[in-house]
Parts: sequence; C-alpha cells; structure tokens
Amino acid sequence: MEKMEKVVLQTERRSVIGKQVSALRRAGKLPAVIYGHNFEPTPIVLDLKETTKALSGLTSSSLITLVLDGKEHASLVRDRQRDYIHNRLIHVDFQVVSLTEKIRANVSVEITGISSAVKDFNGVVLTGLDEVEVECLPQNLPERLIIDISRLKKIGDGIYVRDISFNENVTILEDAEEMIVMVTASTEEELPVVEGAEAEPEVIEKGKKEEVEE
Repeated sequence: MEKMEKVVLQTERRSVIGKQVSALRRAGKLPAVIYGHNFEPTPIVLDLKETTKALSGLTSSSLITLVLDGKEHASLVRDRQRDYIHNRLIHVDFQVVSLTEKIRANVSVEITGISSAVKDFNGVVLTGLDEVEVECLPQNLPERLIIDISRLKKIGDGIYVRDISFNENVTILEDAEEMIVMVTASTEEELPVVEGAEAEPEVIEKGKKEEVEE
C-alpha cells in the first residue's frame, strides 16, 4: 500500500461555458467542474500546466485538496478528458468528499519485482484484477496496491485478494478468491510436438522433388 504527499490545487469559479471555453484553453487554463457531498455542481478553472503536473502521478483513489473561494475541499478525480492529438488535458471532473463519511473507491494494482518462476522455469505472468475496490474514510485511501511477484517461486503460484491487506481502517470489498496475479506455464513448454511438425514438411517436399526427378 502506498500513500502520497498532500496535493493542493488553486481554483477559480468559471463563468465561461460552451464554445467560449476554447479561449480559456488557449490562455493556458483548464476548465473543470467540482461536485459532490453537499456541494452544488460548480464550473471552475485551474492552471493547465500546474494541474497536469500534479495529476500525472495520481490514481483514481488519490485525494486532492481544491481551494475555491479560500476554502479547502477534499476531492477525487472522477473523469479526465484528453486531447490525444496535442497530448493535453481539456477537462476534469472533481468529486468533493466528506472526511467523516466512508466512501467506496478503486485502488490501482501495480506489479513489481521478478518471479523466479519466470526467470528459471520460463513461466508467464498472468494478471487478473488491475484494481481492488475498498471502503474507508477518504483520508485513509491508499494511492495504489503494490504487488511484489518475487514471492512467486514456481509455476502455478499466485497472489489472490485473500493474500493482501491494507491497514485496519481500510475494508476490501472484492471476493477473497479473486486472482490478482499468477505464473502459468509457457505455451512453448506445452507443445513438445513442434519438432515433428517442422520435420513433416521436409519429408513432403523431398517426395515432391523425387517425383519431379522421375
């Protein structure tokens, strides 16, 4: 489990909407909307460069502090729209959350390490869940779940939801038997008849050659 430092972004209310929003983007601004717990949906604007840098390393369970009208609002990023041609953010949805009420969120799974089953036995890493749903107070949300596969020593070894844990303040909502990652046998190892398959065309080709010579 990993948590990151507090991220604070300054915002301003946005009166510009519709097609006029393009002018904001040209001026280096990022249009967004903030909504959520006891909070009226409000169009806002942020600095594009600052926000892009701040959000680049964050996940869907990262808690962000938005400052609007001098007040801080704990928020989660719920949607990011990108212009893939120019590789830039064009709109973000933020959800305000209450620090005193539990919420459900998905924590991203990050695979790390090297499995000896892969290195020594030519195994193949098979991934299952790439996110784990949890329930907790917003301030206890993990940034990501880091899974070290160096503990997978032989073919068939795996890591399941039952094998992971967060701190006592975080409840995992996934089925305990759901697979997160495991090592399976390489397909090549399961097909020992390949040599025979390669030899067969040679015999056929030789026969055809003899027929021509006759």
